[in-house]
Amino acid sequence: MHHLGIYPHRSLQKLARKHGPIMSLQIGSVKALVISSAEAAQEIMKTNELNFLNRPESEVTRKLLYDLKDVSVAPYGEYWRQMKSICVLQLLSNKRVQSICYIREEETDLLINKIGEGSRIDSSSGGGVLNLSEMFMTLTNDVVSRAAFGRKYSEGESGRKFMKMMSEFVSVLGIFDFGTFLPWLGWIDRVNGLTDKVERIAKEMDEFLEGVLEEHIDGDRRKKYLERKVTRDHENDGDQSREDFANVLLGIYKDKAAGISIDRDGIKALLVDIFSGGTDTTYTVLEWAMTELLRHPKAMKDLQTEVREITDGRNEITDQDLEKMKYLKAVIKETLRLHPPIPLLVPRKAIKDAKIMDYDISAGTMVITNAFAIGRDPLLWEDADEFKPERFLNSCRDFRGQDFQLIPFGAGRRGCPGISFAMATNEHVLANLVLKFDWNLPDGIKGEDLDMTECTGLTIHRKFPLLAVATPTSQF
Repeated sequence: MHHLGIYPHRSLQKLARKHGPIMSLQIGSVKALVISSAEAAQEIMKTNELNFLNRPESEVTRKLLYDLKDVSVAPYGEYWRQMKSICVLQLLSNKRVQSICYIREEETDLLINKIGEGSRIDSSSGGGVLNLSEMFMTLTNDVVSRAAFGRKYSEGESGRKFMKMMSEFVSVLGIFDFGTFLPWLGWIDRVNGLTDKVERIAKEMDEFLEGVLEEHIDGDRRKKYLERKVTRDHENDGDQSREDFANVLLGIYKDKAAGISIDRDGIKALLVDIFSGGTDTTYTVLEWAMTELLRHPKAMKDLQTEVREITDGRNEITDQDLEKMKYLKAVIKETLRLHPPIPLLVPRKAIKDAKIMDYDISAGTMVITNAFAIGRDPLLWEDADEFKPERFLNSCRDFRGQDFQLIPFGAGRRGCPGISFAMATNEHVLANLVLKFDWNLPDGIKGEDLDMTECTGLTIHRKFPLLAVATPTSQF
């Protein structure tokens, strides 16, 4: 493990270029297979998918994810199918994503106003420089928490504690624990404090989620939910779309709708999945997209031209406008190609022995797919390390799991169910940013000199905050 360094996605990319797209690793007592090509990924996620639908288990994920009752790491089987069905049909369907557009719009408006206020500060006195990383984190936190819990959890002292808890939660999920890979050294996890830290975070998270559920059950929200339910019975759908995810899950829990059974821990596990997955990954895409646009002024100009021509002097962007913005979609695709939020996709585990591209894979082998390496494969992409959104303008390649050259969210049954939710936010925010402001780096920094150092962890965002200067346009 020590040979992989702090950026294992890059180290494994280099090893794959030397040793090939399928590599066997021995990580302590765990056999691992590293996949670094689109062809090999398709073998795992499509051709032989049924044999690779399980996830490796660890004490960390068991404690943090309610004994694997969520959808991301639950073992493949009837329970997982029910949880996936709830996510796809009840929480993250295209219809529901569309129905909560008011949340995206309201929070984007708040972001735009905050940027506008910051842009009016005299930069000569040290003001006017905006911390976009911080702003994007707050925005995505607020969008997802309103959709999931019904209100924001980012303001005041309680908000600060919540943000800290979620940051610790995500960081611990991506940590190396000795107990999983070297069971005879599991005592190190206790000595170095990891075991206590995981238990503390799990306890804090559970207390928070219990509070959310009690608030929905006993407070005014529950009364409003019942009133809306009566209205829906008479008006065939009514205001169902305005229910937050916690209310939807509590309704399923109470009604046992369509034979689906979910307990209280299952509700909390799904809410953890949605919030942790929805905030960090969405924020990461926005951060890297703006980073690349600031590094490439021509791409920024091309995007601004498209957005401003389509809006034709209006200062509001509709979903119909977004559908026409081909270059915007290309920018997001190119960002995901170069900077997949989770470069080493959540691992899978072989259920039984298998043969993949003439390689024998034994049951229990952990399969790691390097989406970062696939996205930068020179055999698939011309100028693979260059930011060139135009490569997607005349291409049908997409990131929704059908094209294995671009799989930032995985593919197949285990692919991320929240793609539509995340992309709706990313497109709406990015289009508004370039419509209403012109952008520059502070202190005369040139694009090519912008620090691109990555942070470490499960989700890869910038190590240093993205700072920029905004100038309002006539459409602000």
